[in-house]
Amino acid sequence: MEDTPVSLLLGPRQAGKSTLVMAIADAEGISYRTLDDATVLSAAAADPVGFLRSLGDRTVIDEVQRVPELLTVIKASVDTNRKAGRYLLTGSSNIMTLPRVSESLAGRMELHVLRPFSQGELSDTVDCFVDRVFSEMPEAEGENSREALVSRVIRGGFPEAVARENPKRREAWFSSYVSTVLSRDVRDVANIEHLADVPRLFSLLASRCGALVSFSELSTSTTIAQSTLKRYMKILETLFLFEPLPAWASNRGKRLIKSPKIHLVDTGLTAAMAGVSHKRALEDPLSFGPLLESFVVNELRKQISWADQTCRLYHYRSSAGKEVDAVLESTDGRIVGIEVKASASVKSSDFRGLRSLAEDAGDKFVRGIVLYDGSMSVSFEECLAAVPVSALWAAGSNQSG
Repeated sequence: MEDTPVSLLLGPRQAGKSTLVMAIADAEGISYRTLDDATVLSAAAADPVGFLRSLGDRTVIDEVQRVPELLTVIKASVDTNRKAGRYLLTGSSNIMTLPRVSESLAGRMELHVLRPFSQGELSDTVDCFVDRVFSEMPEAEGENSREALVSRVIRGGFPEAVARENPKRREAWFSSYVSTVLSRDVRDVANIEHLADVPRLFSLLASRCGALVSFSELSTSTTIAQSTLKRYMKILETLFLFEPLPAWASNRGKRLIKSPKIHLVDTGLTAAMAGVSHKRALEDPLSFGPLLESFVVNELRKQISWADQTCRLYHYRSSAGKEVDAVLESTDGRIVGIEVKASASVKSSDFRGLRSLAEDAGDKFVRGIVLYDGSMSVSFEECLAAVPVSALWAAGSNQSG
């Protein structure tokens, strides 16, 4: 807001966007309007020009995707007056996927994505794991118990869900959340004839968490045609509910043809939709493993948004089937591989995927880490180590430093 005319804050509903922008509006002394209010929505849709003019020179508009025409009016206003910090907008669907929107505000707007709380935010510590792994091997002490880790994963990061300590009340919130978002917001971004198919697909994606996207398999399981299935999945992605993880390859041209992995925006939501309770996650490693992998991927995504080290996140799968759950690639091409194990011990064989990644990445490979449910950091060989999952939200320097 200090140097850009328009700031757009995107992200899933109930992640905290409105709370954040209302606080900013109050601190800055500027007007605030939400298009979730039926009267405000009607006024904005009927006369976008008059509505924007009535808000003054600086304003916050919440859920702007509900009247996309406002963005054209904002563009005209900004072209007349390019003063920084004029408009702060939020959206619960990615309106930048609309070509006319991305073109109209190019060079005038900065985008930010607000995801649910990170574990560092919930623990009141500084998340800098992403920065640390490019400069040193991180160290941390493990959780006091497996139950504590399971609780973090099943709870997720949505503020309202985190506040509910009763598991059944949390599950009720997730159920209502999905019902509300998929019944209302889907209609805002697409005209779907069989709306009931979308929640069914979403539940299936939750149960396939951590698996490769296979349209043929998903189509067979849902009896939804592949062309329709792809459209539905793109809608879920636009609503920030489904976030596929692209594949890494040393040849950049191959990345586009490799299958992404299935991940949803939050593991609390994933567990609720897949029917994985706290008790089941504790007792069934096959249920907890994919959730823990997705939990790590989501934590990395959150930290990347504020890390000093600019990087992108991928997964890795070699032609021989060797895998790495998360690959961080910096802008200068350096690679850090992260494998996730839902066990309290790590063997040399658990580094097979990381060794394959190191071979493919060559001298760009910085280090490989197996995050596990253990109590200490252990070095296996040069540039390879097992590190407790809690290193993700540990304080900003090595515990041994």
